[in-house]
Amino acid sequence: MEFQNNQPIYLQVIHDIKRRIIRGELQPGEKLSSVRDLALAYQINPNTASRVYKEMEIEGICFTKRGLGTFITEEKEKIMEIRQEMAGGCLKDFLKGMTDMGFTFEEIIALIETYKEEQ
Repeated sequence: MEFQNNQPIYLQVIHDIKRRIIRGELQPGEKLSSVRDLALAYQINPNTASRVYKEMEIEGICFTKRGLGTFITEEKEKIMEIRQEMAGGCLKDFLKGMTDMGFTFEEIIALIETYKEEQ
């Protein structure tokens, strides 16, 4: 993963894990890598990897079973919430980019419809 300079690394890792959850690459209740393995996988400091899990647990994305590890939430509502949140972020960025280029909302919709028909 290539990190951007405009956002803390731990937030970028959380975003990637959320993306993997909503794509189905990580399943509800699935055990996540250990902190050490997460640090190796993303080539980050173990303290940063620990913060990733801590923040995800605060958000309700995962939970820890003492002595067993960290697991993805089994709450379908939470996963749907993550999906909606990420979709909203993509849409917000897309709409901002398009309006910054001078497109009206109606023009954006027309472009989307044209693009969809071409697919």
